[in-house]
Amino acid sequence: MLELKNYRTQVHNDWCPGCGDFGIVNAIQMTLLEMQLEPHRIGLFSGIGCSGKTPHFVNAYGFHTLHGRVLPIATGAKLANPSLTVIAVGGDGDGLGIGAGHFVNTGRRNLDFTYVLHDNGVYGLTKGQASPTLPKGLKTKSMPAPSIVEGINPIAMAIASGYTFVARSYALDVRHLKATLRAAIEHRGSAFVDVLQTCPTYNDINTKEWYAGDDLPSKAPRLYKLEETGYDGRVADPTVRDETNSKKGNALLKSFEWGEKIPIGVFFKMEVATFEDQLANRMPALKEKPFVEHDIYSRDISPLLDELA
Repeated sequence: MLELKNYRTQVHNDWCPGCGDFGIVNAIQMTLLEMQLEPHRIGLFSGIGCSGKTPHFVNAYGFHTLHGRVLPIATGAKLANPSLTVIAVGGDGDGLGIGAGHFVNTGRRNLDFTYVLHDNGVYGLTKGQASPTLPKGLKTKSMPAPSIVEGINPIAMAIASGYTFVARSYALDVRHLKATLRAAIEHRGSAFVDVLQTCPTYNDINTKEWYAGDDLPSKAPRLYKLEETGYDGRVADPTVRDETNSKKGNALLKSFEWGEKIPIGVFFKMEVATFEDQLANRMPALKEKPFVEHDIYSRDISPLLDELA
C-alpha cells in the first residue's frame, strides 16, 4: 500500500507564502495516492514559470521543459509509452501565451493525458506582468497601468479546441481539486483542468478574500460548484451531433460567468476514440507493442517508418 510520503521528494518547496501552487501540488500528490498509481508509471511534465517547479516536488518521472513546450513534449512521451499516466502542468502565461498554438492542437488530437493550468492572471516568476488570462481594464499592484488587451477564457478555448474533458477548480479547495484531477486522469482522452490560483505576491485583485466574497454585500463566496446545481456537461452519445453541440454551447455560456458568481466543476465531458487508438489502427506494429519497446538500435525499423510515410 503506497503512502503519501511515496509521492513526495526531499526538494524544498520554495514558492512564496500563501501561493496557490502549494494547494495544487498537494492535490496532485493526494490524487496519485488515492488512485494508488505507482511513481515509476507516472510522467509529470512542466513548462517555465513558478508552476514549472512542480515535478521537482513529486516523486515520479519528471521533465521540466522549455517555455510553452510542455504539451508537445508530454505528447511525445504518451505516444512513446501509452501505458504511462501523463500529467502536464503549466502557468497561464506559459500555456496560453507562447504555448497557445500547442494548447489548441493538443485539444484537436485528443491524446489520453491531463493538462493542469495554474491560472493566476500574472507572470509570477518574471515579477507580475499581465498574463493572457487577466481581463482587459484590470491592473494588479505590479503593473504601471491597466491591461489594454482582452483576456483569454481558458475554458471556452479548450472546448473550441476539442478537449474532451474540460473542468475548473480552485487551488485553495484541495478536496474539490483532488476530485477534479482524479476525474480528469481517469477520463480517456484529452483532459484540461483550469485551476484558479492565488498569487499573493503580485495579484492583489483575485485574492483568497476576493474568491471568498468578502467584498460583496452578501459576503457569500463567489465560487459555486456546478455539480450542486444540477448542471450536467456529459455527452451521453457522441454520435448525436445535436447533443454534442448543445452540451458544448451550455459549457461555453457557463464559462463566461465571472464576477459575483464563478462556476467550478466539470463543464464538458465526452468519450470518443483517442489519438493513440487511431494511430494504432493505422500502424499495425504499434498494436503489438508501443514505440518504447521497439529495439531501435539493433533491428531494422524501416517497416515501422514506412507506415508513417
